[in-house]
Amino acid sequence: MDSYLIQVNGHGDHAPMLDVHLKSTGNTISAGKVKGRKPRWAVRASEMSKKTFNPVRAIVDSMKVEPNPKKAMISLSLGDPTVFGNLPTNDEVTRAVKEVLDSGQCNGYAPSVGYQSCREAVAAYYNCPEAPLKAQDVILTSGCSQAIELALAVLANPGQNILVPRPGFSLYKTLALSMGIEVKLYNLLPEKAWEIDLEHLESLVDEKTACLIVNNPSNPCGSVFSKSHLQEILAVASRQCVPILADEIYGDMVFADCKYEPIATLSTNVPILSCGGLAKRWLVPGWRMGWILIHDRRDIFGNEIRDGLLRLSQRILGPCTIVQGALERILHRTPPEFYHNTLSILKSNADLCYAALSAIPGLQPVRPAGAMYLMCFEYPNFFRVVITVPEEMILEACSRIQEFCEMHYQGAEGAQDLECDK
Repeated sequence: MDSYLIQVNGHGDHAPMLDVHLKSTGNTISAGKVKGRKPRWAVRASEMSKKTFNPVRAIVDSMKVEPNPKKAMISLSLGDPTVFGNLPTNDEVTRAVKEVLDSGQCNGYAPSVGYQSCREAVAAYYNCPEAPLKAQDVILTSGCSQAIELALAVLANPGQNILVPRPGFSLYKTLALSMGIEVKLYNLLPEKAWEIDLEHLESLVDEKTACLIVNNPSNPCGSVFSKSHLQEILAVASRQCVPILADEIYGDMVFADCKYEPIATLSTNVPILSCGGLAKRWLVPGWRMGWILIHDRRDIFGNEIRDGLLRLSQRILGPCTIVQGALERILHRTPPEFYHNTLSILKSNADLCYAALSAIPGLQPVRPAGAMYLMCFEYPNFFRVVITVPEEMILEACSRIQEFCEMHYQGAEGAQDLECDK
């Protein structure tokens, strides 16, 4: 019998040594019992999984509410425009996917950053003299949420921080904390239609700040920043040398009395990763098609950020190839009337909701200018209303909110009166 000395469970000179005797059995060698070690299961969840928490999904996915038997449930939670069936996508969009599926030409793997022809289609759709784009500036992703994840992962290391709007989309914090990135919340100002408190924003920047997230048009506020305000934001980023992650998934989803300005069209010196996708404007969130647009006129990102995005995208093999195959037709052949009709419905719902909630004591809604949401504040803080709900449901929901608020508002006033009487 041969004897071997094996080092286990330790490092350097202080590692324990176990004397393991091996005995030959024909052409194989089997190990005898290892002294001092009792095998046991020790499977634990990763630290990353423990740090991951999406507050919206945690509530919605696990919600078990006993409905009022006299009232049907009205969901005002998720920003999914398909839930009620009143906002279908355009027939041209559907036909594009059907034709690609029937062709059988997009059933295999695509490059991790997407088909070259599809990247060219996205670049052509968003290209303009103020913010030129080529195919190499486009990374296709599995929805806008993955675009945001990749952008954060390439810009920030554990221990660094990012600047995030408050109130804002909860996913930013969910992703950042799971990566060990600190989140610093900058304030939005309801009295200024949810513009950024620029002084507060700039006060949060330090040597560990990796990027500034700008969400415009806004989820959850429904706000759309003016050109002048975007220029003020860019001035802060330029002074502090902080790149911008622009969440523009609601780009162009603005009402008629407002104009959407892609932030990259207003700057030549601030590097920007703009994240978007098909989900909202084309009303197909389940198709999981997103993209990152790399705007870097001064070559500040250089090859390092581009190479980093390529490597990160290789962790999975890119977004759905069927939707990729239909992408050029979706972007360039969807009729303008489809976008107009969608926005008309959203604007009508927004006006209804705003008027109804404005009449409720204790609530101060801010009239939205785009996206799919209306934000109220006070009582006692903020809450978001999704305006993709059909008109009759919006009116019923606002009626229920009014009933709830009036009951509690009167109860609070009564409690104050009792306190004064004492």
